[in-house]
Amino acid sequence: QVQLVESGGGLVQAGGSLRLSCAASGRTFGSYAMGWFRPAPGKERDVVAAISWAGGSSYYADSVKGRFTISRDNAKNTVYLQMNNLKPEDTAVYYCAAKRTVARVTTAPMFDYWGQGTQVTVSS
Repeated sequence: QVQLVESGGGLVQAGGSLRLSCAASGRTFGSYAMGWFRPAPGKERDVVAAISWAGGSSYYADSVKGRFTISRDNAKNTVYLQMNNLKPEDTAVYYCAAKRTVARVTTAPMFDYWGQGTQVTVSS
């Protein structure tokens, strides 16, 4: 069982930055692929970024490429999402998710554990 707790959300002006953190419980965090998701039209949750268990492989949605960076610190059981040049359309609740696998996973139904979400609001 893994418990995930997101933090770092808030209100920011367009063009600003935020860094989201997702702290995971458990001693096997390094065995989990991680992802960040947000709601999207027609989907309950769509991938924003994902990273493999060792951090060697990452994936980004086209809408955030060049602006967001996903990273992880397995020693701290934490995955991060650095969000730069934020736009009003990035406004959403951001969810962290985990799946125990050596592969990189990018689709919501494949993840086993979810956090409660953190609100990001970008004003124009």
